[in-house]
Amino acid sequence: MSVLRSAALFVLAALLEIGGAWLVWQGVREHKGWLWAAGGVLALGAYGFVATFQPDAHFGRVLAAYGGIFVAGSLLWGVVADGYRPDRWDVVGALICLAGMAVIMYAPRGN
Repeated sequence: MSVLRSAALFVLAALLEIGGAWLVWQGVREHKGWLWAAGGVLALGAYGFVATFQPDAHFGRVLAAYGGIFVAGSLLWGVVADGYRPDRWDVVGALICLAGMAVIMYAPRGN
């Protein structure tokens, strides 16, 4: 159950961080206004709290592992929100990052 909870927290973190950054981007670069950007800032702030709920107590490990989720999630967000079409190297890179995340976060440890 701990792995499922951890994975759900990683997905929530990705939604908040990537979504928040996307809202800021839309507000500023796409000229949709400061309310979009403010919503993004709030989402990014909420993202900062999510990692504290991970079952692993090591900040460096949690954030390093989250990096793999961030990479894959960013590509997926681009597909859904912006119509981005990743090429095979984007996909291969994302899969490598997810494999790294799994090793960092969920490999059996003796301690």
